[in-house]
Amino acid sequence: MSPAFLITALLWVSVAGLAFAVAKRSAYWRLGRATAAGAFGWTNLLTIPKRYFVDLHHVVARDPYIAKTHVATAGGAIGAFVLVFLNYGLAIYSPWLDRLIFIAALIMLVGVMFVWRRRRGTKAVPARLSHGPWDTLPWLLGSFALGLVLFVSVPAGAMSGALAVIFALLIAAGAFAMTVGAAHGGPMKHALAGLLHLAFHPRQERFAASGDVRRAGAVSMTPPTALKTPVLEQNEYGVGKPVEFRWNQLLSFDACVQCGKCEAACPAFAAGQPLNPKKLIQDLVTGMVGGSDAAYAGSPTPGLPVGHHTGEPNRPIVSSLIEADTLWSCTTCRACVQECPMLIEHVDAIVDMRRNQTLVHGTVPGKGPEVLANLRETGTAGGYDKAARYDWAVDLNAPVAQPGKPVDVLLVAGEGAFDMRYQRTLRALVTVLNKAGVDYAVLGGEETDTGDVARRLGDEATFQQLARQLAGTLANLTFKRIVTADPHVMHSLRNEYRSLGTRYDVLHHTSFIAELVASGKLSPKAADALHDKRVTYHDPCYLGRYNGETDAPRKLLKSIGIQVIEMERNGKRGRCCGGGGGAPLTDIPGKQRIPDIRIADARAIGADVVAVGCPNCTAMLEGVVGPRPEVLDVAELVAAALE
Repeated sequence: MSPAFLITALLWVSVAGLAFAVAKRSAYWRLGRATAAGAFGWTNLLTIPKRYFVDLHHVVARDPYIAKTHVATAGGAIGAFVLVFLNYGLAIYSPWLDRLIFIAALIMLVGVMFVWRRRRGTKAVPARLSHGPWDTLPWLLGSFALGLVLFVSVPAGAMSGALAVIFALLIAAGAFAMTVGAAHGGPMKHALAGLLHLAFHPRQERFAASGDVRRAGAVSMTPPTALKTPVLEQNEYGVGKPVEFRWNQLLSFDACVQCGKCEAACPAFAAGQPLNPKKLIQDLVTGMVGGSDAAYAGSPTPGLPVGHHTGEPNRPIVSSLIEADTLWSCTTCRACVQECPMLIEHVDAIVDMRRNQTLVHGTVPGKGPEVLANLRETGTAGGYDKAARYDWAVDLNAPVAQPGKPVDVLLVAGEGAFDMRYQRTLRALVTVLNKAGVDYAVLGGEETDTGDVARRLGDEATFQQLARQLAGTLANLTFKRIVTADPHVMHSLRNEYRSLGTRYDVLHHTSFIAELVASGKLSPKAADALHDKRVTYHDPCYLGRYNGETDAPRKLLKSIGIQVIEMERNGKRGRCCGGGGGAPLTDIPGKQRIPDIRIADARAIGADVVAVGCPNCTAMLEGVVGPRPEVLDVAELVAAALE
């Protein structure tokens, strides 16, 4: 048996194993519901190279060590396989192609060594990594690469039959892990599922241009972060069983590489609440294929031991596979999605499961049911009289919007306008608008809740009711732009309402004030009271991650003489305050509170003041007990500088 025949046979066995792996895993994916008609086709496969080498690599590149390792290992493996196919599958048998195979396999081998070093080297192994089969993967991939290097470097005349068999066995060990092993749920299934996941991603809009975010002196793109709108008339009431996910969502769960970056970024996990996004995704894979979570080899969900949960495709998810408190611990901050190198949409899956709990079972914990009832009955989360929403503005000469009377800017206060602390922010904002001579009006007593909290708590019916009600109110008014100091209001009006047929130009107040300063309509002075104070800026999740706006608040602070001292986690990677997703209402206990962790970040850099741009963030951070930095909205700081 010649060495060429041996490697050719091994090649075609590997191709058969790869086909088997695709067939095996796709049988699980096909259990899910169909996607929208015409949304996907085989032409999606043509998008893989761009999405793999650009979109995905942009995320991986945040960790240079892993980026280089991934390029070497994955690039070398793909290159080696293609070259082996050309040289031996097509019976070319070119020594020049053998040399290229040697180079590709050697690059892969170097990459594998760095993978091993990350898991077994002298440096501390990141706690977020899964172990078990993942610890053996470097050896198997290294075996594949080493076998190829030896096979093509040893001259044919010097290679005995026994040596050829040894080299073939080395290659076969790695090939088995990449094919048959992947078919049965081994670590390499992430590569197989990951490529197809990029082609058939549940959010195709992540790879296309989206709406503009206007900023002072610049225009950026709005990240596609709006939740999908279910058709309630077609009984789309969320996900209660694994088979009720759409098939491409099941595919996305299989793409998880178990790197744990979502786990390391999750505020609920850090606080010791019963949520680990990596474990949650692996639980959904378990539910898709059936069985127990006992084989999971990563960090457990806080407070929940591994091996006590089982699932089946047609079995209810909650309680048997995932605890309800796990779903309600999520703040929907999208930190997990932001960090995921496989571009998995954890938050979409969580909200889908929440919808089933809320719409079908009516099991929202904590104060959630009371708030949802208030929203349905009064249009406010607190059950307040809507007419009192703008009582704080009676002495500021703030005009109220009237039908038939056009204005440049419509100010929408949001639900926080009933809170005395947030009223200070709104008063500062109106003061700034008056100083700049802006043609504006407040929405007034007709303003109702946007429905953001209802949607995050899974009550899609109440969200759509509130959204249509508020959109109807806005339709009777004439304005050019909406300005709000609440990123949740901004996100709902700008992004979530689009599926209901509305289009609004919505700005966060920091972006709008930055425009006023840039155009010369405002000339703030350096804030003397902050001259000797260290100021940091906390990025609201719904402003930074959800809407891509991180620069305008910092430019605005700089315009009043404040040099922002950054916390360790900032910008689109900022740490959540714990106030989103209805988390303060469901109030799932943990070992500590999320805002305490964020204030600890501020203390760590010696901050005297934390500048904020969201009423939820203000309330959460000011609720921290004990000595802490002062919490001030950016609008308050600008108003003080104008005085």
